[in-house]
Amino acid sequence: MIAIDGPGAAGKSTVARLLARRLGTFVFDTGALYRAVTLLALPQGIAPNDAAALTVIANDLDITMAPPTVDDGRQVNVQLGDEDVTWALRTPEIDAAVSEVSAHQGVRAALLPVQRRIADGAAVVMVGRDIGTVVAPDAGTKFYLDASAEERARRRLVDLQRQGVETDFASVLKDLRARDAWDAGRDLSPLRPAEDAIIIHSDGRTAEEIAVEMATIAKERWAALTARGSRA
Repeated sequence: MIAIDGPGAAGKSTVARLLARRLGTFVFDTGALYRAVTLLALPQGIAPNDAAALTVIANDLDITMAPPTVDDGRQVNVQLGDEDVTWALRTPEIDAAVSEVSAHQGVRAALLPVQRRIADGAAVVMVGRDIGTVVAPDAGTKFYLDASAEERARRRLVDLQRQGVETDFASVLKDLRARDAWDAGRDLSPLRPAEDAIIIHSDGRTAEEIAVEMATIAKERWAALTARGSRA
């Protein structure tokens, strides 16, 4: 298993898709789970700080993810029941609330078994903010993908504009910095690199370049494990 953690808009999902294609593995973006809870909560008037109500939603979450079937820039198909919510999860409203939603212990506890079931014994690339530290601390290869706030804001702005969302760079940058502060400062599973994670900065680099680097590292580690196993 390969874990990729890092802040929002660092390029994790895109790199993970390219990496999985090179390695023949499945991509699981765990952030979609928390975004789905947020998407279901907001229309019901459930506030991001209502831990009890959000935990109920998380426990009942009917979510499926699969490789993309629509050529509109998405990295994965996400469905809640029979509804395609892939892009609905990526709106500024969800961005603004998901960090607070994901910080609740009940929500994280409800979704943790889902993540671990997928990670258990599978050839998978898992993407999130606490994969290497909490969800799968025994992952064979851990990466922490980072980028400057300005670079990440430029990427997020492009994604939002592609969806037809009207916003500007300053607003996106402000929202990203606020989420960074929230994610890094929360008591439960704060955003940080695992002690044994390989930190990669993506500023000025293409997703393909980074995926090639990660694939090389992963293959070298897998070869070393295989060699040790054969000598045992």
